[in-house]
Amino acid sequence: MPKQKIKVVISDLDGTLLNSDHTISAYTKSVFQELHKQNYLIIVATGRHHIDAMAIIDSLDFPIYLVTSNGARIHSPQKELLYSLDMNGDSVKSVLALDIDPEITTVLFRETVWQTSKTNKKLNAFQKDLAYPPQVVNFAELEDFNAIKIFFTHEDHQKLVDLKEKILETHSDEFSHAFSLPICLEFMDKSVDKSAAISRILEKEGYTFAEAVSFGDGFNDEKMLDAAGIGLIMGNAPQSLKNKLPHLKVISTNNEDGVARYLSLNLENIGTKFKEINA
Repeated sequence: MPKQKIKVVISDLDGTLLNSDHTISAYTKSVFQELHKQNYLIIVATGRHHIDAMAIIDSLDFPIYLVTSNGARIHSPQKELLYSLDMNGDSVKSVLALDIDPEITTVLFRETVWQTSKTNKKLNAFQKDLAYPPQVVNFAELEDFNAIKIFFTHEDHQKLVDLKEKILETHSDEFSHAFSLPICLEFMDKSVDKSAAISRILEKEGYTFAEAVSFGDGFNDEKMLDAAGIGLIMGNAPQSLKNKLPHLKVISTNNEDGVARYLSLNLENIGTKFKEINA
């Protein structure tokens, strides 16, 4: 790793910085606090809503750039909204009017609440304190369809693939999409992507992707992983993502503190402090 060139650390949250309990381990926190002290630019880029994500990254105890909803929102380290882009409400309405399998949980990410077709305990488990609360609604009776993101989840990946194709038949010019997990399908405005949002931050701060190391585990991380000077795929990522980016290194899993351990072993001035822990 060209230690002297890396000045930016970019990480996804779920399946990457967070363990399977959806928390940041004490070890990972200590490594990232050291990165902050060493003046690395740190960016967290997630599919989560900003209210939800802020509650998580606050546990790091230092200010941080935050890209949320796959790039539809950017917040500064001082939590100032720097960029915002919502989906077209009429287009969202037309998607929800499709014949969607009722077994699929449908969610609209709104500014202060997420509206869902039904209670999904597995989905709720992603939040420890429900800072961003769910609201069960009948989408057929909804009047306002402005949204940050449409999210679908089901245990059968193929059901989501079929739904993706159905939506793209009429909306491919308006929406971008990504599988953040095989069981999670997300649609955003066409111009929204984590890498585009990160580029805005890098330009503002005077850096380039060539000076960045990035970590991710989902297809919504694909462009940012490929754009970074060093892109690293989590060991727990789907094999299909590893196959699609065969030129990128696969590191240990999120439950093994893969991000923090890689950084402490490879970044200059970070490794010394954590040498005994990594041994």
